[in-house]
Amino acid sequence: MAPGGGFCVKAVESHPPVADSSTVPTTSKSNTTTKRSAVNVLGKRGIRSNNGVYELLECSVCTNLMYPPIHQCPNGHTLCSNCKNRVLNCCPTCRRDLGNIRCLALEKVAESLEFPCRYQNLGCLDIFPYYDKLKHEQNCRLRPYNCPYAGSECSVTGDIPKLVAHLKDDHKVDMHDGCTFNHRYVKMNPREVENATWMLTVFNCFGRKFCLHFEAFQLGKAPVYMAFLRFMGDDNEAKRFGYSLKVGANGRKLIWQGIPRSIRDSHRKVRDSLDGLVIQRNLALYFSGGDRRELKLRITGRIWKDE
Repeated sequence: MAPGGGFCVKAVESHPPVADSSTVPTTSKSNTTTKRSAVNVLGKRGIRSNNGVYELLECSVCTNLMYPPIHQCPNGHTLCSNCKNRVLNCCPTCRRDLGNIRCLALEKVAESLEFPCRYQNLGCLDIFPYYDKLKHEQNCRLRPYNCPYAGSECSVTGDIPKLVAHLKDDHKVDMHDGCTFNHRYVKMNPREVENATWMLTVFNCFGRKFCLHFEAFQLGKAPVYMAFLRFMGDDNEAKRFGYSLKVGANGRKLIWQGIPRSIRDSHRKVRDSLDGLVIQRNLALYFSGGDRRELKLRITGRIWKDE
């Protein structure tokens, strides 16, 4: 019996397959660059090529395209490294022990193949060598954006118009026109701070959309309050804009000036980097005045465009 060829005692139920959204055209060999413009490429996602070589690269468990290391059982059934861990080293097809067999031949064949970007239906018509495809898709400028709302783990993705409508209709986010803002934030008991977003407001400025976040969260043992701006678009365009935030009272003030971060960067990444106006609790209560039992902060700011 081949090494690793024993039978599994019990088959592990695999997760429902998730179809890979890549489609596969018949390509010409006339262009040898690593990225080519796709001509007569199928536009519908989920349609697979009739070429059996491409189908061999689909994982038998999740049906996504496989990348090294590609594993196989003694009977030749292949699966990706993620699914190998999920099925507890037991082949879901023949129930043999998987062992640690690499399918080097299939990995080598993959080097000669080309695939279109999975976002071709969103307008990306480039074709890439198999092993470059995944890296491109992680940074494709036409890939969908994640919902910027931070009050819940929202899984909605899409282009900017779709996300703006989603924020307005589903999250009931306030929409404002203009490049200046003057917001007042009030909390009855500022000493009870949870890691939760307080408010998100979307501004339409210079024909672009910006998300103004204001929230309280725990930093070490003490709560802090933070305001920051995110740009609804890519980072290279976000750098064309600047913004400032100001808070103060009783003859004192804090001013922050910076560049809005793209919503490509997650809300948590921006928040945890403290890339915005950060107000310590004691100072925030001082700005609030009164008996310091209620938080009352007025934050003003503006957005500008660098020419």
